[in-house]
Amino acid sequence: METRRAAGLISLPTGPDSLCFNKDEFMKDDFDVDHFVSECRKHVQLETLRDDLELYYKLLKTAMIELINKDYADFVNLSTNLVGMDRALNQLTVPLGQLREEVMSLKLVVSEGIQAIDNRLVKEDDIRKKKMCVLRLLQLIRSVEKIEKILHSQSSKEPSPLETSGPPLAGQMLERIGTEFNQLHFHAVQSKGMPLLDKVRPRIAGITAMLQQSLEGLLLEGLQTANVEIVRPCLRTYATIDKTRDAEALIGQVLVKPYVEEVINEQYVQSGTNGLREMYGKLLDFIPNHCRLLQVVTGGAVIGDKTEVIPGYDFTVNSVWPEMVRGLEEKVPSLFNPGNPDMFHEKYTITMEFIRKFEWQCASQASVKRLRSHSAYKSFNNKWSLPVYYQIRFKEIAGNLEASMSEGLKEVPAGSEFRLLVTHVLWQNLLKCWADHIYLPPLAHRFWKLTLQLLARYSKWVNELKIAAPRKDLTQDGLKPSPANSHTVSTSPNGSHEDQGNGLTADVKVVPPLSVSQLVYVVSDLDKIQEQLPHLLEIIKLRLEKIGFANFSLISEALADSRTSVVSSLPSLSDRIIEELSEACFSYLKNASEVPRLYRRTNKEVPVKASLYVENALKPLHHLQNQYNGVVKENRIQEWLSGAVRISTERYYETISDVLSSVKKMEESLKRLKQARKSAAVTNVGTNSGISDDNKIRLQLALDVEYLWDQVQRLGLQMSTFTQLAALLELTQAAKAVATV
Repeated sequence: METRRAAGLISLPTGPDSLCFNKDEFMKDDFDVDHFVSECRKHVQLETLRDDLELYYKLLKTAMIELINKDYADFVNLSTNLVGMDRALNQLTVPLGQLREEVMSLKLVVSEGIQAIDNRLVKEDDIRKKKMCVLRLLQLIRSVEKIEKILHSQSSKEPSPLETSGPPLAGQMLERIGTEFNQLHFHAVQSKGMPLLDKVRPRIAGITAMLQQSLEGLLLEGLQTANVEIVRPCLRTYATIDKTRDAEALIGQVLVKPYVEEVINEQYVQSGTNGLREMYGKLLDFIPNHCRLLQVVTGGAVIGDKTEVIPGYDFTVNSVWPEMVRGLEEKVPSLFNPGNPDMFHEKYTITMEFIRKFEWQCASQASVKRLRSHSAYKSFNNKWSLPVYYQIRFKEIAGNLEASMSEGLKEVPAGSEFRLLVTHVLWQNLLKCWADHIYLPPLAHRFWKLTLQLLARYSKWVNELKIAAPRKDLTQDGLKPSPANSHTVSTSPNGSHEDQGNGLTADVKVVPPLSVSQLVYVVSDLDKIQEQLPHLLEIIKLRLEKIGFANFSLISEALADSRTSVVSSLPSLSDRIIEELSEACFSYLKNASEVPRLYRRTNKEVPVKASLYVENALKPLHHLQNQYNGVVKENRIQEWLSGAVRISTERYYETISDVLSSVKKMEESLKRLKQARKSAAVTNVGTNSGISDDNKIRLQLALDVEYLWDQVQRLGLQMSTFTQLAALLELTQAAKAVATV
């Protein structure tokens, strides 16, 4: 480490070229032993590195000895040169002490001089402040005396102190007094707390009162005579003395308030919308009829070549509007009553139209901004109980939907584009949220939320339909044939089957909550809602554009999510319909298991046509296709029919397979019995054609499946998709071949 610290003074000895490392590596500040060893190992073995390090170590020791020998004389002479150093240092102590005392003395003298200068500066600053205060008091006294002199000279000429022979002279005199009064006010503020000011204050108060009284009288005179040459200097004087708000308040009290008291009346509000419009129309007439001159002087309008304006005034915002708001709030409190939502909506809409027209009468956009930030503007808007109005509308709309849901799947009266009353009510309520007679722009966010809530509630209601048990009684849909002249198998209480005719039907009745027609109507309405929601989105966009909303992608995405939620039940509803249809079809097809009982030992003729149960099996599908063709899309009907055929034929295949297997087992059993008895009797009793009863059963089942195949083709379905039905046809054809051998 000592060698590295001395790197700037000495250099390492040069080693032989055969060394496996660079000697300069040892002189680096960031030298690391581990890194050094790992780098060297990449080139040589550790033994070679060790030998090179030992060799270089010997070179370093030799160099160090040579360095010590070279500077040995200097090391020896170092102690000799220090002899007598203590005596020399002691001789310097006394002169240094004297020098220190002289420096301290000089520092004290300088500090005293600085303090004296600071004290003098403080006194001079205090004198300067007192002088300025005296000058301000003198100026204050001069201003008071000057104004009093002007007033005294004027009063000696005219009976009234501030009235002159003509408006121009009076205006000039007021401006002169106003300028002087402004300086007086400035000096009075600067001299606050001085005893002399307290003595002069009564004189200042008298001047102020006299000046304001004269200004008020002159301003009213100028307005009554419509004389710009009087009003302009008067308002300029108000601005000079920083009393613009006093002028605006004067106009509000003297001009606006009496007019408002006369115009605003409860009878206008009680007489309906026309009366309210008439009252607002009269209020809007005030500015062009009574404030025209003020607008000309303050920049609200320009007449002829008179373009000079006096800034700082806004009579429309600070004089007219507060008095009108005060009159509306005090004289017609029923205007803000939300008890009747329809009347409240009309009053609010008409009032907002009045406010917009009032804003058009403002002189500039800056004036409109001042109006909207005015406390009277905010308090007037807060008077309208918009949350209460929304709650009434919410109960009205949501309650209407809930009432329709409580009625179940009631069909809608004729004339609606929907099939169910609840969907019709939902759509009407969605439109109501954005209808002209219900929607209000400040409640846009609430009605948007209500729109999503209505769709979510309807979606939940549809999902609840899937929980209900399926309907088994399809008679009201016309899906079951008349039992007259048919063979009916009824189920007795003990579970046995009773043969009641020549045909085959099933009469299974269970009281259900839903029917196929209702399920079809639900699907139809869901499709219709899905088609109509883009139209609703356009209505919502038009409303939101008027309030400055631009993020329509967010609205579209939210409505798309609601639409997805609503139609998410379509697959399960379709499955329910397919299940119902397949169950209705199979309720007939399962009677294929009764075919053996009709032919065993009954001596019936050889079958030549299909059984009655097959003729009835597809009637539910034909009924659905004919009755609901215009209700739902054709592709949905095809989907339902295909699904019902596929499921029912799969179950029918199992039934036929079981019957044929049973027939085969029975046939083999009889053959074994025949061989055991070695009897010459025929196997089956009562055959007329020589065909066994088992073969009659096979022929009958083959005829039934062939007929079913033809009936399915008549439905217009894609036959290649019904693999199980094709397998069933192949199975029965094979059985038929066995029967005809």
